[in-house]
Order: sequence, then structure tokens, then C-alpha cells
Amino acid sequence: MRAILDLILLLLQLYTWVIIAMAILSWLIAFGVINIRNDFVRSVWNTLLAITEPILMPIRRRMPNLAGLDIAPIIVLLAIFFIERVIVYYVYPAAMGY
Repeated sequence: MRAILDLILLLLQLYTWVIIAMAILSWLIAFGVINIRNDFVRSVWNTLLAITEPILMPIRRRMPNLAGLDIAPIIVLLAIFFIERVIVYYVYPAAMGY
């Protein structure tokens, strides 16, 4: 059980970094620092979209329009942090028998 919980925590941490990379890349594209017409940038952008959009899109649909401000990644990050804390403080000790 401990190995499964460690794997879940690792996947949550990796997904956190993917969301942060997505946010940074979207800012760089929006401000014209990097060009989406570059093949490498486009492939990274499409990969990050494919990984993050299944989680972010349902949240975006339920959120009100905040004048172009996308807070869906923040909500997902808060949910990930909450899930990690629940696992570390409640599920992990219960699985270990403490």
C-alpha cells in the first residue's frame, strides 16, 4: 500500500510541474517571447495541452468569466495540494498502522 501511495504522490507532483510549465509557456506565447510557429514550441505546446486540458476544461466551463483571467490552473493546483496533504497526513499513517 505504501508503494501505491508513493506513486500517487509522485504523479501528483509531476502533474503540478506540468501545470506550471503550461502556465509559463502560455505567458511566453501571449507576450510574444516565443513563437508558436516554431515546430519545437508547437510540439511542446500541443503535448502540454493534451495533458492538461482534460482536467482544466471542465473547470473553465464552470468558472465565470473573470475578464480574461484564467484561474483554472490555480484551482487544480490547490486541489492537488489538498489531495497530497490528505494522503500524507491521513491515508499514509492509516496504511502504515500508526
